[in-house]
Amino acid sequence: MSAIWTLLAAVISFAITALLGKWMIPFLQKLHFGQTIREEGPQWHMKKQGTPTMGGLMFIIGIVVAVVICVPLYYANAFDETLLMKVRIFGGLGMGLAFGLIGFIDDYIKVVKKRNLGLTVIQKLVLQFLAAAAYLAGIWLAGGKSSTLIPFVGEVDFGWGYWILAAILIVGIVNAVNFTDGIDGLNASVTFFVCIFVMMIAGVTSVFSVSIMAVAVAAGCMGFLVWNFNPAKVFMGDTGSLFLGGMVCALAFGVNMPILLLPLGIIYIAEILSVVLQVSYFKLTHGKRLFKMSPIHHHFEMCGWSEMKICFVFSLVAAVGGAISLALVFFGV
Repeated sequence: MSAIWTLLAAVISFAITALLGKWMIPFLQKLHFGQTIREEGPQWHMKKQGTPTMGGLMFIIGIVVAVVICVPLYYANAFDETLLMKVRIFGGLGMGLAFGLIGFIDDYIKVVKKRNLGLTVIQKLVLQFLAAAAYLAGIWLAGGKSSTLIPFVGEVDFGWGYWILAAILIVGIVNAVNFTDGIDGLNASVTFFVCIFVMMIAGVTSVFSVSIMAVAVAAGCMGFLVWNFNPAKVFMGDTGSLFLGGMVCALAFGVNMPILLLPLGIIYIAEILSVVLQVSYFKLTHGKRLFKMSPIHHHFEMCGWSEMKICFVFSLVAAVGGAISLALVFFGV
């Protein structure tokens, strides 16, 4: 029965997201919710100035509808589903929406002020840690333990430090996913493969409600690519990228293996590390640069790679990271 609800979730999420583009893109254009391009970014990106942003609302709606319909239908036939698992799913969805709301506020400030800067870094971090803390508090109240599964090791209890590390990991990955959004189709393509492999991991570990949510996110990304593939007719904005970051974290915590975010999120981590290394190297050398531009996808752009080539190669690397994660679970859990 889980396969039926998984397939239904994919159809609902893809269809709603793809169809919403017909209405939402003209609506965002009418509101003049256009992207403001960074002056310090690649100069050829200036032609994208004014492209509708906040398009992440399209797949947020599609994913939420798919999960809210299909997961309860699965639960109706899964009598042994625990309260903790339900909190991991719907609390995770709530966390994704909370991060999406933070992104929406940030995007709204940008489009109203007609600038590339929205919320300050401190404001974002405070709100993001509150969102992560609320999700983790829900897990704890539902009986969640301070332990996690690690392939080839087993269940490891980190004590009270688990909750602190978990919050830091969530906020870090969410921002890493945000940094991955910078060229047409990149974030949605990478996240599609991440979620497809989480779906398989959830299937192997018999956590089918997570599998349903994972395929809903993957299908939402695919539906968005109908409009976001190069040349993009709409951008997801921080509204979409922060939501996707929250959902990726929710999926990893849903299978109780957040450590899998390391191989699964290899592209996300490379993106945020490239920014950290660039800034650190710039300060230490008083003006020298480690990369031609960061995040690292812009470095490859400056090296002459097309946006489509970057999407293909980065998606392939994400798929390899996903395959490694699946192998670790299949042989090590």
